[in-house]
Amino acid sequence: MPGMFEFLMDLPLFQGTSMTKLADIVGSTKFHFLKYPEGEVILREGDPCGHITFIINGSVRVETVNRSGRFSVSHTLNAPAVIWPEFLFGRVTECPGTVTALESVSVLKIAKADYISILESDKVFLFNYINALSVNAQKSIEGILALTDGDIDERIAFWISALTQPGSRDIKLTCRKRDLCTIFGSPRAAFNNALESMHQRGLIDYTSDELTVRDRGELLALLNRNHEHDADRDL
Repeated sequence: MPGMFEFLMDLPLFQGTSMTKLADIVGSTKFHFLKYPEGEVILREGDPCGHITFIINGSVRVETVNRSGRFSVSHTLNAPAVIWPEFLFGRVTECPGTVTALESVSVLKIAKADYISILESDKVFLFNYINALSVNAQKSIEGILALTDGDIDERIAFWISALTQPGSRDIKLTCRKRDLCTIFGSPRAAFNNALESMHQRGLIDYTSDELTVRDRGELLALLNRNHEHDADRDL
């Protein structure tokens, strides 16, 4: 049992709590531990988010597709991870994409009502959840604003930041290049030059209809470098 508690304490949104407090939570809350074989859908786009879902073992593929089906972002997540906690409450409470098991996957689901009780039981849980919501909200705003300003590589990095999460790997943005030029408001030649520059720097690979991120961390690091450069220029 102590091993299970230690494992749960490593999960996002449970970090920072004491083992004693977590033991109380486990004893009073229904934790649903589920197994999914390779290829089985864990969450489907449009499903109601009636539970908060943790991947506690294995890897999953997460895919989000726009309404026309012309644009999609997919990425792989390894345990431990939490899936779309920001869709548990609010105006939209349906899954924005589909999550599929890439191998045998263990999942922990906690019903919304039970999770509310957990949030009310300790400020650590509440602050973890509020922080997760804040980070995701800020990423979305940055991604939208990036479409109107900044270099192409910075705009792409903001989108990847908003549509994936820390720890994501094998990130693929699938869309025809001409549609991406329209989305990012860039002439075709300038967009091609930006993609080739990013490729030469080891940030991405690309084809006529797909962009693959080699390293999410390296891609997002350029945002910090660009912001530091702007700050130095303003001094």
